[in-house]
Amino acid sequence: MMTGGMRTASAIGCLVVLMILVSLSAGGQAKAVLFREDFNDLDNWRPLTFPKIRNHSVYTIGTDDGNSFLRAESNASASGLICRKGYDVLEYPKVRWRWKIENVYQKGNAGERSGDDYPIRIYIIFKYDPKTATFGQRLKYGIAKAVYGEYPPGSSLNYIWASRGQKRRILSNPYAEEAKMIILEAGTEKAGQWVEE
Repeated sequence: MMTGGMRTASAIGCLVVLMILVSLSAGGQAKAVLFREDFNDLDNWRPLTFPKIRNHSVYTIGTDDGNSFLRAESNASASGLICRKGYDVLEYPKVRWRWKIENVYQKGNAGERSGDDYPIRIYIIFKYDPKTATFGQRLKYGIAKAVYGEYPPGSSLNYIWASRGQKRRILSNPYAEEAKMIILEAGTEKAGQWVEE
C-alpha cells in the first residue's frame, strides 16, 4: 500500500540465517544494502502473536559453522517476528535470505485452508493506507484496528517452504485474499541444507 507517497514494507522472518535488502541502480545492479541481519541478537525484531492462538513458536539464536542464525521451533503453536525497520520497496526491491528446515508437516497443503501450515515462511508485508482504501476496506480495517490496536497489513507476499508441491507456484492465502503465497521450496529433498533465495 502507498503510505505518504512511499510503498513501505516490513519483513516477518522465521529461521532465517541471513537477510539482506538491496537497492538496485537503473541498470539492475545492486547499489546499496539497506540492512543485513546476521542474527547476533533479536534487537531488530518484535514479536507477533495472535489473540486466538495460545501457544507461540519459540525463537532463539543458534550458531552453525560460526554463523549466527534465527531458530524457530514450533509444536502446535504459531507466532512470528516483525522487523522493526520499514523501507521503501521501490528503492529496495530485493530481499535475499538463507533458510533450512528439519522436516515438513504431513498434513500441510498450500492449496487448502486446513493445510495452511508450513515448516517456514517469510512475509513481506505492506502497510494499509486508509487514504487509498475503498469504503468497504476502511470499514473492515477500522474494525480490525479497534479489536487489535493496529491496522493489519494492506497486503503481503508470503514466501513459503511448502510441505508438498502444488500445480501452481503462486496462490492466494486461504485466510486472506490480499496475501499472495509464493512457493519457493517444497518437500524434504533439501531438508537439513541451507538454501539461498
